[in-house]
Amino acid sequence: MENISATELKKRIDNGEDLNIVDVREPHEHEEFNIGGILVPLGDIRAMQVDELEDLKDQEVIVYCRSGGRSGQAAMILETMGFTNVKNLTGGMLAWQEQIGK
Repeated sequence: MENISATELKKRIDNGEDLNIVDVREPHEHEEFNIGGILVPLGDIRAMQVDELEDLKDQEVIVYCRSGGRSGQAAMILETMGFTNVKNLTGGMLAWQEQIGK
């Protein structure tokens, strides 16, 4: 698993890159604030219920959560499921809000 910083991810979003961003938080957290990632809670990933991600196994997938802990777990699980290019957003949404804002 690699890491990606909030500033690097923001730059890539602003450049219009086609990114696969996955929010592994709970639905209520996603509703409060998100950066456009698709919602696949960590519990679903742990249960290997990731049908919506299956087509991304050979593509870059960037996962994020509140602080980076749950997304780190999600990244490791996805790698064991055969995902080849998973990146964890360092510091999660806390770092994003601190460095980028809302």
